Amino acid sequence: MNKNDSTIWIWIQDNKLFKAVCNPLKRSLTIYNENDEILVQRKGLTPGQIKAIEIVFSKKGAKRIDGNQEPFTYL
Repeated sequence: MNKNDSTIWIWIQDNKLFKAVCNPLKRSLTIYNENDEILVQRKGLTPGQIKAIEIVFSKKGAKRIDGNQEPFTYL
């Protein structure tokens, strides 16, 4: 995956770190826990669905980071 094609979101929930990777070109969303284990993976999403998910992340306090940064060193 080209990291420039994806958007990475990070947040803390119940004292645990989570990461979501949204890729509109591949029409996918993957959510990882702090151990980089996949919790949720969805493919075949529409651009509108990905945008709606990103809006929810933003409203809930998730931080969007540059696709070239390593998410767990960002904190």
